[in-house]
Amino acid sequence: MLPRIIPPFRILAMHLLYEEEGAIKAGTVLAPGTASYQVETPHGRRTKVKASHVVMSFDAPGAAELLASAGAYADKLDADFLWQCAGPAEFGFKDLAREYVGREPDAVESAGVLLKLHSAPMYFYRRGRGRFQAAPEATLKAALAGLEKKRQQAEKAAEFTALLVDGTFPEELRPLRNELLYKPDRNKIETKAVEAACRETGLSVARLFEHVGALPSSHDFHINRFLFECFPAGTGFPKHEPPALPEDLPPGEAPVYSLDDVGTSEIDDAFSVRRVSEDEFRIGVHIAAPALGFLPGSALDAMARERLSTVYMPGQKITMFPADVIERFSLDAGSERPAVSIYFNVSASDFSIRGHHSRLERVKVAGNLRHVDYAALNDLLPVAGKAGLEYEDELAILWKFANALEARRGKPSVNAGMVDYNFNVDGEHISIVPRKRGAPLDKLVAELMILANSTWGGFLAERDVAALYRVQSGGKVRMSVHGEPHDGLGVSCYAWMSSPLRRYIDLVNQWQLAASLTGKRAPFARNSDTLLSTLRAFEVVYARYDEHQRDMERYWCLRWLLQEGVSVCDAVVTRESTVRLEGLPLAVRVPSLPDLFPGVRVSVQVSDIDLLDKTLVCTWRETLADPAAGESVEDAQEAL
Repeated sequence: MLPRIIPPFRILAMHLLYEEEGAIKAGTVLAPGTASYQVETPHGRRTKVKASHVVMSFDAPGAAELLASAGAYADKLDADFLWQCAGPAEFGFKDLAREYVGREPDAVESAGVLLKLHSAPMYFYRRGRGRFQAAPEATLKAALAGLEKKRQQAEKAAEFTALLVDGTFPEELRPLRNELLYKPDRNKIETKAVEAACRETGLSVARLFEHVGALPSSHDFHINRFLFECFPAGTGFPKHEPPALPEDLPPGEAPVYSLDDVGTSEIDDAFSVRRVSEDEFRIGVHIAAPALGFLPGSALDAMARERLSTVYMPGQKITMFPADVIERFSLDAGSERPAVSIYFNVSASDFSIRGHHSRLERVKVAGNLRHVDYAALNDLLPVAGKAGLEYEDELAILWKFANALEARRGKPSVNAGMVDYNFNVDGEHISIVPRKRGAPLDKLVAELMILANSTWGGFLAERDVAALYRVQSGGKVRMSVHGEPHDGLGVSCYAWMSSPLRRYIDLVNQWQLAASLTGKRAPFARNSDTLLSTLRAFEVVYARYDEHQRDMERYWCLRWLLQEGVSVCDAVVTRESTVRLEGLPLAVRVPSLPDLFPGVRVSVQVSDIDLLDKTLVCTWRETLADPAAGESVEDAQEAL
């Protein structure tokens, strides 16, 4: 029961003890009232206190002295002993104070007991103003055990922090290293210990781990971040039954050959050229057919759907399929493999298409040509030159066909003004080789893929069979389940189907195409949840993979600058305060850059390369003369 509040006209005390915002306070009464009091606090602040908030009135000592004395008295009290004295029933603080001192308690003793009860919520539950109830024994024991656990954890965290600050990485943190680096759980003591060490040392988590030897290399730091996010269970594949190759496929019409970069191991497209008459060629595009080896919903489908694409980065890749699947379906030289083929009857005079047909077949792979071995043809094909290479006559025919295709579409297959870069990583050594887009061999491959993908996409659209299309309108590229135009390529519809070993979208489309070619019902309807969820997931994952590839290319560009000891580099202005270093796909902000037009060449000082943050500092040195114009860029700008 609350202590009785004496009505204002009978009050003898000049001070009050009251509760406000969960705290016990004291003040001196200035003006009593029926429902509230005007009170002055020990700090001189005047406030109104409701009568229902008052827990005790007293004459002496003063308000400030009472709080100080009661606090000192409360510090001497043992909460556990008070809990034993309290019993299970609800009680008022004055009742417990009376039992504790064995007489009528004075104001300091009463207030001290109140403060102790108020500060021990594990021992005493509040049941009203000035009233409490002792916690049940089992509940108290559990709460005390939790408190002890927290104390021990705090001690352990302090131990971890001290070791980290001293330059030692605690072994207990090793299993959590990646979590602490990339996605720390702030409720864990390990995270709190690392954060405390970072505050004490002024280092980031990555810098701290590098300092204590817990970060093997900057390369591992970046790779492991990506793996932690996208492959938390690792990059291995679960046990599975190897796919069976279809045995009832007819043989292909002609031997086929592929054209890829040296590092390509998932060879999923190839070509064939055969003269069928004096004025006609039959040109075939042949795509590896994993869709003929297993079905949607199978274990292999689940593996591919989880990854959605092969991940590329300089020096390594993470394949979408296990090695045994790739070995069975990749169009490797000397093998016979199932393929989805499309044949075009092409005029030998103007390379116009007279007709086409598609079929499922078994192709014999005659060769895997590599760009590096056939690079001479990039200069010879436009002038009808010869290099004495195998299949160069067939490549010359395909080159002429590609030019005709590009002209009819009215759009270039590749942006010839842009430069690609091949990253070759050999151990710790990196070489970066520019490769200009639009080279004849690149165009040859690109045009044939555009032709196959757009023709097959149109085939499915005409038959109202669902597929996943690439659509471009208004400059924006998106995925769709409807065959809409791709403005950038100048085709009425475009469905990815040429890389089923490397992209899940292509595999899904191949299942749809294979069913249509054999007169069977397609596995996915246009409103299929599987189809729509695949579309959404692919867009997100593919963008993340692409971002990681760009990040690692930037990292290796910085490694190359360090490897070659580059301190001064020529660059090209791309936009305000930004340049691209010549010979590298590396854009850098240069705050000191003068106001120059895009395309202007400059020289910059390179310094402070940071492999963990993937940053560097570039400072403008001078604006270079334009060798073609024979004058400085500043002169050219002034003339404009």
